[in-house]
Amino acid sequence: MTIPDNSEAIEAWDGPLFERFVRFRDIITGGLGAHGERALELHPPRAGERVLDIGCGFGDTAGRIGELVGPQGSVMGVDAAPRFIESARIEFGAPNVRFEVADVERTTFEDEFDLAFARFGTMFFANPVHALRNVREALRPGGRLCMVVWRRKLDNDWLHRAEVVVADYLTKPEEYDEPTCGPGPFSMANADTVSDILLAAGYVGIELARCDIPICIGNDIDQAIELVTALGPAGEVIRLLGERAADELPKVDAALRAGLAEFVQPDGSVVGTASTWIVAAANPVTEPVG
Repeated sequence: MTIPDNSEAIEAWDGPLFERFVRFRDIITGGLGAHGERALELHPPRAGERVLDIGCGFGDTAGRIGELVGPQGSVMGVDAAPRFIESARIEFGAPNVRFEVADVERTTFEDEFDLAFARFGTMFFANPVHALRNVREALRPGGRLCMVVWRRKLDNDWLHRAEVVVADYLTKPEEYDEPTCGPGPFSMANADTVSDILLAAGYVGIELARCDIPICIGNDIDQAIELVTALGPAGEVIRLLGERAADELPKVDAALRAGLAEFVQPDGSVVGTASTWIVAAANPVTEPVG
């Protein structure tokens, strides 16, 4: 089969999105990390296991899993964006943790793994069935998959509220010069869609557990507005418009201050609702021949 070209999404993640994630790293990884930790509690890596971390980003989850599997275990973190891998190698390299640049949609893994884990690393696949089949084929018979994906937009006001507000002033242009990030963060929000993808990729024992943990999007309203206009669906529209959005940005800023006001906490921080699916599945156990 013909696999869609993923170069545009890789260019986005290795370029403008990497730079924006670096800018808001402490805020983003703290919030996302809580959902990842919950997944690791529900489906813990076992001591001595070999683990694949899909879309490892800065490498913090791979480092955490390396602690859980211990010195007899191993972790390979992969990401299609070389700059994320470079950062991960510097900060989270360990004797039992390594990082490789790999586009999972086009990679046949030579190693075999007991567990594949992804914290928000699978929603941007142009061809998720093919990518997750590649992952399954790298799992030992009976090996497990655990991935964290965003649920529906309505339950993720930490991003969706800004998207609704910005849509009153700006719309995604039909023509743009900037690369886009792929299908987007909510491509696996529907439980049936996720199950169908995994079934088509050959997994069994599919389970989804809802996880609701609010996310801080800023230490104050100014930082929160900077974040939501740089990342997520609202940030994507503003980025793609570029200078064409300039005249509307003051109105957007004012509208966001009003729209996010209910999320401001007594200490001034801004906290929005966030909801994910913690998805578990397995590679079938090969039946003995004869």
